[in-house]
Amino acid sequence: MDALTRILGGMMDLTPPVDPLGEALHFLRMSGMFYCRSELTEPWGIELPAMKGSVMFHVIVTGQCWLATEGAEDQLLQPGTFALVPHGEGHRLTHERGGATRRLEELPEELMSERYSVLRHGGGGAPTTLICGAVWLDHPAARHLVSMLPRLIRVDPSDSPRTDWLQSTLRFMAAEAKELRPGGETVITRLADVLVVQALREWIAQDSSARTGWLGALQDPEVGRALALIHREPTQPWTVASLASRVAMSRSAFSARFTKLVGEPPMHYLARWRMYVAHDSLKDERPGLGELAARMGYQSEAAFSRAFKRFMGVSPGAVRKSGPVSPLSRA
Repeated sequence: MDALTRILGGMMDLTPPVDPLGEALHFLRMSGMFYCRSELTEPWGIELPAMKGSVMFHVIVTGQCWLATEGAEDQLLQPGTFALVPHGEGHRLTHERGGATRRLEELPEELMSERYSVLRHGGGGAPTTLICGAVWLDHPAARHLVSMLPRLIRVDPSDSPRTDWLQSTLRFMAAEAKELRPGGETVITRLADVLVVQALREWIAQDSSARTGWLGALQDPEVGRALALIHREPTQPWTVASLASRVAMSRSAFSARFTKLVGEPPMHYLARWRMYVAHDSLKDERPGLGELAARMGYQSEAAFSRAFKRFMGVSPGAVRKSGPVSPLSRA
């Protein structure tokens, strides 16, 4: 039995990660969310402020509107459209293209709970109903992924047969937002999580720019497997040779291909990813710096602290003292 266990264990160890890109999307878990049901009548226009560190979205329930953001073409959003502003940039929503706007903070909102409000605005004409939200992604790897996205992503019902999910999810979200029942905030937060990830999946499937850089590397058969190994087991004593062996490539060919696709050498990427993991641990677990340094493969706390600050821009002590970030404090 022991021999069989060893054989099976070896077979399992050799099984390659199935979906490196899917595993990377796992890091898009949300640390917080604020959402608003907007009941608008023509003429109307809203200027939304930038929300640093957030991913903002709009769901069109009824009516239509124009979305304008710097560096992207104005977009006409209609019922069933899901629009994502990944970088938290300020933008404008109007009933007509180029219409006048008022700043969001000037408009009356009815706060229904700590994370949910209802906004009513306009001149009494044709109605439009939106669900707007801002979500915060606290994991550094998530911010790394989001930094590669375009300024605007939109998914329409007609984009592909796969967007049936969009309509059913949007209807569910609209129903929950219309009459907030017990547990409704949790449901809407989970639905927003699904919508954001699904919108990114649709963009990755359709946009050629998603097949370059880090996202493209995740979809490469060999480099993607190596990245997934690093993501799954960042504390392992990986070397270029051991990673190359696991993906059945020579050391030199693997190193060259990894560097070309990812944009940095394997060991540099591994070190940076370990700092991402350490950042997350400091926020959630609050381990001692010596313990964390040893876990990340550093011989001393000082060496770990220098590496952490080089990659993350702040000291590990500062991250640990700050504790979990309150999403609402970032708006």
